[in-house]
Amino acid sequence: MLTVHHLENSQSFRVLWLLEELDVPYHIEHYARNKETSLAPDNFKKLHPAGTSPCISDGEHTLPESNAIFEYILDKYGNTELRSLDVEQHRVSYLYWFHSAQGSLMPLLTESLIFKRMISKSPAFIRPIIRVVVSKVQSSYLNPRLNKLISHIEQTLKHARWFAGDTFTAADIVMGYCMEVAIARVKLGNDYPNIHRFVADIKRRPAYQKALDKNGPFTPLVD
Repeated sequence: MLTVHHLENSQSFRVLWLLEELDVPYHIEHYARNKETSLAPDNFKKLHPAGTSPCISDGEHTLPESNAIFEYILDKYGNTELRSLDVEQHRVSYLYWFHSAQGSLMPLLTESLIFKRMISKSPAFIRPIIRVVVSKVQSSYLNPRLNKLISHIEQTLKHARWFAGDTFTAADIVMGYCMEVAIARVKLGNDYPNIHRFVADIKRRPAYQKALDKNGPFTPLVD
């Protein structure tokens, strides 16, 4: 049976959600983060040389990386609806957003967290200097790219219920996690009604709720 090595408050939540959408059996191994550093414990890091979450094992195979895991699971269980294969334009949108989540959006959201921690975790006597440096990088690099992508997402969801049209797909699972993180970490307010509508829609899905029950409390890391 496939095992999800589940690190708390991590991207592996989306793997639980995918498996619940597919209604396939799986086993969960829970791992708690270090309370001081928020990092994964040593026994999790030993699962694979990359040492990153999410991570699954299935027989002799151990596999990290969200999109690789999704492709492996979708190949194994043969679901076509979650890959939006029927309409070419929807398929193109699916491919873009499925890979944009990890290729573009999640790295920017991770950098946002890192920059915040550069300030909060730095010694008090150099914190003012670090704050100035971080502010310059945020204003010249991070914020313009992140704001442009978030605006693109808002416009996409203005014209369709889901990221690949009117049908829910795996792109909505990988992007759904990102949107929850973005709302918490970047403080998306009322200027993004379609993003908030999308997040409300995913939270109503029975598979999401089942995954959340097995996950335990989910609070995206914000600082």
